[in-house]
Amino acid sequence: MRPGLTIGDFSRITHLSVKTLRRYHEAGLLEPARVDPLTGYRYYATSQVPTAQVIRRFRDLGMPVREVRDVLATADPRARSTLIAAHLERLETQLDQTRSAVTSLRRLLEPASAPVQIDVRAVAAFIAAAIRATVDHSEVLAWYGAAMAELDQTLRSLDLTPAGPAGGLYDNELFTDERGSAVVYVPVADPPARGRVRPFTVPACELAVAMHHGPHDDIDVSYGQLGSYVTEHALALAGPVRETYLVGPRETGDSAAWRTEIGWPVFRTFAS
Repeated sequence: MRPGLTIGDFSRITHLSVKTLRRYHEAGLLEPARVDPLTGYRYYATSQVPTAQVIRRFRDLGMPVREVRDVLATADPRARSTLIAAHLERLETQLDQTRSAVTSLRRLLEPASAPVQIDVRAVAAFIAAAIRATVDHSEVLAWYGAAMAELDQTLRSLDLTPAGPAGGLYDNELFTDERGSAVVYVPVADPPARGRVRPFTVPACELAVAMHHGPHDDIDVSYGQLGSYVTEHALALAGPVRETYLVGPRETGDSAAWRTEIGWPVFRTFAS
């Protein structure tokens, strides 16, 4: 009786290298059907071919060996689907990050790209409904989305009409230390105190302002141009950077139509 497929034969059938099969055996991911106790030779069953092919697909998608092992060891189809869905979600996030990086790089390398228009203006203080927190830089987008949704829902439930576009204040530490204070707000005449929402006074200040057009994939380029301008023409303050969302996903799903003002606190050092 044939003992089974040798590791070489199994490698040719599954397109998994001998080295990979040995590593998967050591990791407990794909154990041979039998190991000869005298020679140590590994033998595989033909029934293991589909499992090996599934493993190969998961590994091609970048799933860690530990997670592949968990998927294969899970008998409950629902639990297995949850594990796979979590990995696919991470892949989608990585794909979005790659797309953002490509968009930003194309803008940086485009020789004909026009510099952003920058002006310096004094902004008066105003009151707003706001949510503030200390957040990690890697989580700021998710936090912003949840906070803005809560603000909108709270104002709608109280029939409060915004008095202007939404905005955000982001402390320097959020960028320099990857963790810092952030505030998102909606101007409103009589801000409520409900849930995380609190009244907040957006302070008066003088800002160097640039308009960013489109999605935020390459907003760092606009930040770079504005920061360079501030360095060359004014003294930046330690106060938070201000973003004003004139047109965004709350108004339209067309990201090309989005308009975000970036305001950098400054002392004016030249005549306007």
